[in-house]
Amino acid sequence: MSDLLKVSSNPHIRSKSTTVGIMAAVIVALLPAAGFGIYNFGLRALLVILVTIASTVLTEFLFGLYKKKLTVIDLSAVVTGLLLALNLPVNIPLWMAALGGVFAILVVKMLFGGLGQNFMNPALAARCFLLISFPLQMTDFACDAYSGATPLAIIKAGGGVDVTDMILGNTAGTIGETSMIALVAGACFLLLTGVIDLRIPGSYIVTFIVFIVLFGGRGFDPSYISAQLAGGGLMLGAFFMATDYVTRPITIKGQYLFGVFLGLMTGIFRLFGPSAEGVSYAIILGNLLVPLIEKVTRPVAFGKGGRRYEK
Repeated sequence: MSDLLKVSSNPHIRSKSTTVGIMAAVIVALLPAAGFGIYNFGLRALLVILVTIASTVLTEFLFGLYKKKLTVIDLSAVVTGLLLALNLPVNIPLWMAALGGVFAILVVKMLFGGLGQNFMNPALAARCFLLISFPLQMTDFACDAYSGATPLAIIKAGGGVDVTDMILGNTAGTIGETSMIALVAGACFLLLTGVIDLRIPGSYIVTFIVFIVLFGGRGFDPSYISAQLAGGGLMLGAFFMATDYVTRPITIKGQYLFGVFLGLMTGIFRLFGPSAEGVSYAIILGNLLVPLIEKVTRPVAFGKGGRRYEK
């Protein structure tokens, strides 16, 4: 009988998935977007990617030496660096890209306790930090391949865009956000391997579509909806950053509510804000509200739902 009883601390049911395995899967899923970004913008994009990954990995390594606990082997720093690079314009000064990597790891991740303790997505926090600190460089998408504004900026100004080019990725933008096909291919890999599910991305995208149909001024216009979905990093944010295990709600109802909130905020930022974008700020705000979302969606323990009988 004693052999059947094993006393240990929770959790009592453990997944076979490992941090290294999950991070490796995310890296593989991001390769199509990164590869297309290099094809679309040239070797300068590869250089930005290498600089951000080097800065995140080196920062975590040095911090680990200081704390005498090396965590860099879990590949999370590589994922952060790659995600940050995919959210940057190709012509950003390399020192700014490196600074973003240091901020993401040192300030947002390690100073709050490391992986699992950060309260917002490190890559997006670094992007917002760079946007606030260096707005001109972070919104300059002119390069050898493209000289005009991003498609979403053109749409916001009342112009027309080629939706096919947006879906394929032949447009201006950040390194990893332009090709909807590459991002969806990577997302399908994560879905098939079970790394993510559709609760957050699905509720996010559906809510966003409903919002722009109601308030976008164009009704149910398939080309307008497709352009909004294909542009501005919405697919990158929905499948690769909103689904971050650490900064998303753990409750099932909370994940749906989180996705709805992101869809609403992205729609508000895009339609009524001064910028044509909004995904980064929407996810950051959502990350800050995760504790509240988990509190209001916490499942009631069995036997705790009814009112207590009082004489």
